[in-house]
Amino acid sequence: MDDSRITALWRRAQHGWPARFPVVQFPNAPLIVALVASLVAHLSSGTLHDVARVVTLLGLIAWAALEVASGANWLRRLLGAGFLVYLAVRALA
Repeated sequence: MDDSRITALWRRAQHGWPARFPVVQFPNAPLIVALVASLVAHLSSGTLHDVARVVTLLGLIAWAALEVASGANWLRRLLGAGFLVYLAVRALA
């Protein structure tokens, strides 16, 4: 696979699919951080586990807030808002 094809695939992943109404997109930085921190929390214990869970939560909050503020379409903004509500309810329970 040549560099131009890899670059084209990367740009396409950033834009999302389908092109006219992106529903699926490559994860942004806060979501990647949350996913990695979740893996670390799953594989660790003690203080590292606790810190990784907090980082996971903060990453998910940042991702959801970014979706609400600048999601590609109404569905992505609704997804972010719904996830913020889910996180708030889960935190209060």
